[in-house]
Amino acid sequence: MSSPSTSSATPAPGTEEAALRRALASTPRPPRAGRALSTAVTFGWRGMLKVKHVPEQLLDVTITPVMFVLMFTFLFGGAISGSTQEYLQFILPGVLVMSVLFTTVYSGVALNTDLTKGVVDHFRSLPIWHPAPLVGALLGDSARYLVAGTVIIVLGVALGFRPGAGVPGVLAALALVVAFAFALSWVFTTLGLLLRTPNAVMSAGFMSIFPLTFLSNVFVDPRTLPSALEAFVEVNPISHVVTASRN
Repeated sequence: MSSPSTSSATPAPGTEEAALRRALASTPRPPRAGRALSTAVTFGWRGMLKVKHVPEQLLDVTITPVMFVLMFTFLFGGAISGSTQEYLQFILPGVLVMSVLFTTVYSGVALNTDLTKGVVDHFRSLPIWHPAPLVGALLGDSARYLVAGTVIIVLGVALGFRPGAGVPGVLAALALVVAFAFALSWVFTTLGLLLRTPNAVMSAGFMSIFPLTFLSNVFVDPRTLPSALEAFVEVNPISHVVTASRN
């Protein structure tokens, strides 16, 4: 007893492709990618949203600066300047620079984390301005620099710091430090692209930023140092930022 043979209809060659083209043609064209600035701002807002969902990321720009100001002022103020109040007038601009620059290391750490998780590959597939993820991330980090600097200044004023140039001088110093930190964060962003793990980026970043920060005029007058060390401090770019902030 023979069973009837069933035959399945196979589409003609090119039918599926033609149907796909008709379906795509019937849908509205997707909007063009936004301009460079708006795309970068969008990625900067993404960085701010990460802080919103993980508030612990603000510890390094709130608690750490407070510890630096209190420790160095009350531990070394009497020994170096003979008075904590006098030393506070000297050290606060330096701690302002130091605290903000320390946070720049996390720019490279955050980028490397996105890189290792494949997030950067997803961004590269989008029809956007290619540098937007990097520029936007650093713009978002600039808000963290602003928070760190504001915490330092408010604490210093509460402890008795009195800026000689008044409010305009304080705002100018804060703007200078944030601009310098934004420029320095590109160095650690490069490390984030070159190294393979976030821990490696953090280790390499702090190994480079610590000597440059402590071998500067943040804590002491360079004239009190040995001649060779004084020569290095005088050409250290961090020393120039600290001097400009004090002025």
